[in-house]
Amino acid sequence: MNQQLPVIFPNNISVTIKREDLIHPFVSGNKFRKLKYNLIQAKAEDKKVLLTFGGAFSNHIAAVAFAGKEHGFKTIGIIRGEEILSKIEENPTLKFAQENGMEFEFISREKYRQKSEKAFLEKLKEKFGDFYLIPEGGTNELAVKGCQEILTPEDAVFDYVCCAVGTGGTIAGLINSALPKQKILGFPALKGDFLQDEIRIFAENENWNLITDYHFCGYGKVNLELIEFINTFFEENKVPLDPIYTGKMVFGVMDLIDKKYFPEDSKILIIHTGGLQGIEGMNIKLKNKKLPILKSNV
Repeated sequence: MNQQLPVIFPNNISVTIKREDLIHPFVSGNKFRKLKYNLIQAKAEDKKVLLTFGGAFSNHIAAVAFAGKEHGFKTIGIIRGEEILSKIEENPTLKFAQENGMEFEFISREKYRQKSEKAFLEKLKEKFGDFYLIPEGGTNELAVKGCQEILTPEDAVFDYVCCAVGTGGTIAGLINSALPKQKILGFPALKGDFLQDEIRIFAENENWNLITDYHFCGYGKVNLELIEFINTFFEENKVPLDPIYTGKMVFGVMDLIDKKYFPEDSKILIIHTGGLQGIEGMNIKLKNKKLPILKSNV
């Protein structure tokens, strides 16, 4: 569903938000898109188990757990950080995943860096048996195929398509399906400019650019300015934003409009990639830091 924002922007610019967060109550946004063809492939290979990786508040972990249960798979989550083992009850994301049948394996951050190495994956197979591997964040060729379906014929009117960037799969799908006249802008949630090569593994065109100025000091980091922006945006537009991905991206788009980055009469489409399950966990952290909590309808 596309929802045009009621705000009157300068230079006759219009902003519309594609509500991918409304696709599914628990497997929303880009997670639904990334898992779609992977689940089909896992069934085609007659796999019974899905194994994947993620952090303590990972949208991907929560989505795989629910999607696995919904489609009849056992799910295993390899979780970064051994210290989290004793804190599952305090973690809304992991508690949700566990309630949906996911089995956890908590490993050190050092071991977690080996998650793509063949020897490490062989050890996991020795322990858990045969499984269908879904990478961290869900990004692979089939995930990109699913993300190519985000844009529809009605989106041909837009000049710019903007999305948050984590592992690069969503933006690669958008790049591949966008029209030649459209520019894809990605807003990385991680600090640094290392995602270019990752995106090019799957992206077929050069109609894109990364805007690396709105990560708010790094992945998972927030400040009072971002919190207030997200809460004001929700009050004005009735659209909740997560603080890790979409909130930072929308902040960036609005700031670029103020800085006259976009030409006059530009039509901008913002992709809401979901991630709202993470708000509950973030609010626990914000309360502990005596900061305002994020408002949402989730």
